[in-house]
Amino acid sequence: MHTIDAAVFIIYVVALIGIAWWVSRDKAGHEKDTNDYFLAGSSLPWWAIGASLIAANISAEQIIGMSGSGYQIGLAIASYEWMAAITLIIVGKYFLPIFLKHKIYTMPQFLEQRYDHRVRIVMAVFWLGVYVFVNLTAVLWLGALAINTIAGVDLIYGMLFLGAFSLAYSLYGGLKAVAMTDIIQVVLLVFGGLFLSYTALNLISDGNGAWQGFIDLTQRLPEKFDMILSEDNPHYMDLPGLSVLLGGMWIMNLSYWGFNQYIIQRTLAAKSVQEAQKGIAFAAFLKLLMPLIVVLPGIAAVLLVPDLGRPDQAYPSLMVLMPVGLKGVIFAALVAAIVSSLASMTNSVSTIFTMDIYKDRRPDMSQHHYVKVGRIVSLLALIIAMVVAKPLLGQFDQAFQYIQEFTGFFTPGIVALFVMGMFWKKTTATGGLAAALGSFVFSLVFKFFWPALPFMDRVGLVFLLCIGLAAIVSLMDNQGPKEHGIELSEVSFGTSTGFNIAAVAVTLILIAFYTTWW
Repeated sequence: MHTIDAAVFIIYVVALIGIAWWVSRDKAGHEKDTNDYFLAGSSLPWWAIGASLIAANISAEQIIGMSGSGYQIGLAIASYEWMAAITLIIVGKYFLPIFLKHKIYTMPQFLEQRYDHRVRIVMAVFWLGVYVFVNLTAVLWLGALAINTIAGVDLIYGMLFLGAFSLAYSLYGGLKAVAMTDIIQVVLLVFGGLFLSYTALNLISDGNGAWQGFIDLTQRLPEKFDMILSEDNPHYMDLPGLSVLLGGMWIMNLSYWGFNQYIIQRTLAAKSVQEAQKGIAFAAFLKLLMPLIVVLPGIAAVLLVPDLGRPDQAYPSLMVLMPVGLKGVIFAALVAAIVSSLASMTNSVSTIFTMDIYKDRRPDMSQHHYVKVGRIVSLLALIIAMVVAKPLLGQFDQAFQYIQEFTGFFTPGIVALFVMGMFWKKTTATGGLAAALGSFVFSLVFKFFWPALPFMDRVGLVFLLCIGLAAIVSLMDNQGPKEHGIELSEVSFGTSTGFNIAAVAVTLILIAFYTTWW
């Protein structure tokens, strides 16, 4: 990187930390309580919610990994982004009203209200383990790898920098600092990514513009623009044909966008249901844009840098082609994506630990004490993740794929646990736990005894088995409708005209995309 690029990056780091501390300042005489720290005082506007959802979602594994998949597979990998857009609309209409009516801090807290204390503790411990030993380690390790590839910084120093940077702007202010600075992060991510895509397409057209470059790209690499892969495609196991529209991808998306604490937490901090739904709709439109930022550069790299050793080198290799100064902006955008995800995850780890486990054991402590515990847990979570990142992931060439596989063992059961709890009053705590635990057993059986079954199809099939298991166990319990069952008649699923228009627009755009590149 040139000195100018380094200067641009340093200015970004200093400015972000300064803005985070400014928005986190307390009013005279007021001290942060748990609602302030973990839910931003329930004051987030729609634009902060939408931007923060995307910033928490997009990280090194998405930018580097999905560009690599674009290089190797093509536009079909964009289904992960585009199907997420319609999933967000479903979450906004059918799940958010239930969560916000219960005024919850965490997903385990909701599970206790619906089921019992056992379910809350089991799922709280499970999510803490996944966030610290899977999600945080992945973002730190893959983020450090990206920085090492681009700037030559040693992996250990890269992880230390990412951890220190995320703590510097999020540890004091909590969710409000994260969500409000995510607006800057997303602007940087979108414009930096769009400029990289523009430059790559302009290079392909020999200076005749990005649109001509896109036309040339589709004509020279038509096989990279198939959205639905046929069975004879070498990547069919990763994206098995119509299953991306009709199968297991729905389960993975519903789990991630609907029941994942570090994603859903910013919607729980909304001023109102309507404000949260507007934020969800905003995020859905941003998801439609993401393939242009994270997938298209990978496809363009097939022509611009055709002899890469590994597909994941596509995005960093394109960055080398960027002009001085703007290279620093794009590097800042990449780091912005990483640290915003780290900050969101550590804040959610501290929220779950403090509100679901620590407060349960020490319920009479002051609000200031719980906030202090939350800050300590954020720090400890990052330190633990740094220590275990290399031993856990260092031996894997494709760490992200292994992580997807691991979480996919549990995803169907988690979705079954929530969906049955929200929409069938007879589901018992034992039935819900059977679904959650049965997910791992079913997935393991299919993994070893039906290895030819694509991962995505396995997720869909295991989900149906978990639903069946939860229903059977609940009926065997013979307890009838649960005392704490969700009274759907008391929940308003009505949405504003604006949200309805956004939902129709997102659906029509998706139909147009899939019709064009079927």
